[in-house]
Amino acid sequence: MRCTTIKSHLHRSILAGEAMVNIEELKELARKCRVHIVNMVHKAQAGHPGGSLSEIDLLVGLYKTTLRTRPNEPDWSDRDRFILSKGHASPGMYAILAEMGFITVEDLNSYRVLGGICQGHVDMKWCPGVDFSAGSLGMGLSFGMGSAIAGRLDGSERQVYVMLGDGEIQEGSVWEAAMAATHHELGNLNVILDRNRIQNDDFCEAQMRMFDIPAKWKAFGWNVKEIDGHNMDEVVQGMQFLSNSNDGPSILIAHTVKGHGVSFMADNPAFHGAAPNDDQYAQAMEELGEVVA
Repeated sequence: MRCTTIKSHLHRSILAGEAMVNIEELKELARKCRVHIVNMVHKAQAGHPGGSLSEIDLLVGLYKTTLRTRPNEPDWSDRDRFILSKGHASPGMYAILAEMGFITVEDLNSYRVLGGICQGHVDMKWCPGVDFSAGSLGMGLSFGMGSAIAGRLDGSERQVYVMLGDGEIQEGSVWEAAMAATHHELGNLNVILDRNRIQNDDFCEAQMRMFDIPAKWKAFGWNVKEIDGHNMDEVVQGMQFLSNSNDGPSILIAHTVKGHGVSFMADNPAFHGAAPNDDQYAQAMEELGEVVA
């Protein structure tokens, strides 16, 4: 369904499906999720805050405006599928799952706890709302392609959304899947690329240059749109682009900042997979508008 934009002097609201979505409410939800992310990683003293903070505006836009799910029935067969291929950025997914009602906020305390439902990498056997068990990078798009083909064979209208990291697209398996998706004309397959320009060891450009990423996806036959992944208006419009592009596979390339929202984590490769100490945690909470007792 095409979205209608309504402007006022106070705020802009987007009509997504049948529900009015207030952009300011989405921004506030993203802020709350950022608080959850930093809390989880600090409590565990382990995890991946940088990529979780860069992806969270996109996850909020996806779950609140586009993704068809039933939190009280997480295994609903006709649900849309979301695959977090960069599964180490699990705190971001757990945060939105908690806010959507798939799990509780208290469940977030189980992050990286042996036997807890919030494992270090997303795992569909442990956590309600997770549709892909992540491990090695580069696997999620192939899994998503299979899910999209299965949906078509089932005669289902469900859509499949895959989030990739930009360091991840250095993997050859991603491009094999990208080519196959176009061959199979999968209009129900959508990719969201978290283009934060940092991977585990350093900036992506220092590890392996990827040159013109939009041109690569276009050359593989995909519909392509670029957005600012931290501008919520653009995020919602990007989700609308994915919803409306049904003539083949589509990708939303979101330009983001790793660690966005926390000054000392922002654009800092050191916080790809590092937890803040107590002083840094207090600073992060203050910057995110939270009061720590």
